[in-house]
Amino acid sequence: MTFEQIKEQEQTYVLHTYGRVDAALVKGENARAWDVEGKEYIDFTAGIGVNALGYSDPEWAAAVAAQAGKIQHMCNYYYCPENTALAQELSEASGMAKAFFCNSGAEANECAIKVARKYGEQRGAGKIVTLVNSFHGRTLTTLAATGQEGFHKDFLPLTEGFVYAQAGDLESVKALLDGSVCAVLLEMVQGEGGVIPMEEDFVKGLEQLCRERDVLLMIDEVQTGVGRTGTFYAYQGYGVHPDVVTTAKGLAGGLPIGACLVSGKLGDILKPGMNGSTFGGNPVACAGARVVVRRVGDPAFLQSVKEKGAYLKEKLEAMPQVEYVRGKGLMLGVKLKGKDAHEVLVECAKQGLLILTAKELVRFLPPLTITKEDMDQGLAIFQKVLEQ
Repeated sequence: MTFEQIKEQEQTYVLHTYGRVDAALVKGENARAWDVEGKEYIDFTAGIGVNALGYSDPEWAAAVAAQAGKIQHMCNYYYCPENTALAQELSEASGMAKAFFCNSGAEANECAIKVARKYGEQRGAGKIVTLVNSFHGRTLTTLAATGQEGFHKDFLPLTEGFVYAQAGDLESVKALLDGSVCAVLLEMVQGEGGVIPMEEDFVKGLEQLCRERDVLLMIDEVQTGVGRTGTFYAYQGYGVHPDVVTTAKGLAGGLPIGACLVSGKLGDILKPGMNGSTFGGNPVACAGARVVVRRVGDPAFLQSVKEKGAYLKEKLEAMPQVEYVRGKGLMLGVKLKGKDAHEVLVECAKQGLLILTAKELVRFLPPLTITKEDMDQGLAIFQKVLEQ
């Protein structure tokens, strides 16, 4: 099919929930992709932080194909070796105790909310504090958890029980802890909110406050997790120990998976029948995830992410059209001088570079395996577009 045929097919048969760019990708290798017409792109998106090992990593693809040839799915009545092994490996990498597997970050956050509500149930504490400008998913409940009114207005009424504090303002959180709150949920870097990292003093103060008030500290690592910021999970770079962690996106390197990880004190809080997922813990997805966890969990690999992130940031900050760069590791937001971020995104795609936006910023989430050569080529295209 030609691109125009594909575009027409999409317009006719797909709900229009996405603002598309005129490119139909059909194959890729690490940080390079090719469209249906053979045009090559440097990809600084990694599928919005999903393709942690880039496109079509050979080891990952072999593990996925091998598992698909053995057993592709099973009822969750039965034990799955790939699932149990991944749970152990994730627990060891994160410092958490147990995992619940699902299909997405929103589902993982739904599980975290259930855990929090059960934790506070006996004392009548059911509210959850989240931060203004946060993003936690697109289900009705995770939209309610999201601290951005723009995501709320089209789907009212939303799930009750969420209150919002100002990021970086510990007193703002403290004022809400009146005995009705069971948990605080936050991102270490607000991705969809504009790539805004939390300050270390705020995060450590929040942990102490949660311990004092017997409130769960829950961290949404859907976008920041699995090596994206240079530590396996971003909270590990802050020196804190959450009670609940949610993870998805890059975890299985391109296959749908999510997980809610809990600390030891919460290991038995959910009983059979309280939560479930038909496809959660799928053996094929778990096989892919095990490759990702092993590779990304290598300290040398994580160090390379920090170095690549520092290199990208330095090069971007040197561009005259850039006002500032913020973020951690290979999760960077770029504020431009006098340029519209979305217009730059569209023009970059025409020139062979795939990028993202986050509010008024350009956002870069390249594969963690991106090479210096591909970074340089992508930066050259970005600079060319900014100079136009």
